[in-house]
Amino acid sequence: MKILLPVDGTELSLHETRFALQLLREGLKGSFVLVNVQEPASFYEMVTADSPELIEGAALEAGEDLMAPSARLLADAGVAYETAVVQGDPAQAMVELIEEHHCDMVVMGSRALGPIRRWLEGGSVSQRLVQSSPVPVLLVPPPVVDEG
Repeated sequence: MKILLPVDGTELSLHETRFALQLLREGLKGSFVLVNVQEPASFYEMVTADSPELIEGAALEAGEDLMAPSARLLADAGVAYETAVVQGDPAQAMVELIEEHHCDMVVMGSRALGPIRRWLEGGSVSQRLVQSSPVPVLLVPPPVVDEG
C-alpha cells in the first residue's frame, strides 16, 4: 500500500508521521510519499524576481526543509519513502499527487479551524481533500494536551 503523507514541519505533522509509523508497526504493509505543498508565488514575486527559477528553487528548498523532520522519523524507522515538493492549491495538488504516485490512501493531520477562519479559507485543506480524494483519507487529530 502506498500512502500519501502531507507534512508541513509542524508538531502536528510529526504527530501524523508517528501515527502513520504506528500503523506499520501494527501490521499494515506500505511505503510513503512524503509531500509538502508550497503556495504559488505571488504576482509581485513573479514580477520582481530576477528569474522564476529562483522562486521555484526557494520553494523547493523550503519544502525539503519542512519535510526533513518527518523524513528523519521515516528513515530512522527503516521505512521506504519518496518525497515530493509541489506548488499550488494544497487539496488539488494532493489529488494530483495521489494519481501520479498511485497512492492507495492519505494520512494527514487535521486541526480545528474556527468557523470564521473556515469560512474565509473556504474550508480546511483536510475537509476539501476528503471531498475530492479518489482514495480514503485518514485524518489524525492533534494530540491531546493535558492541562492538569
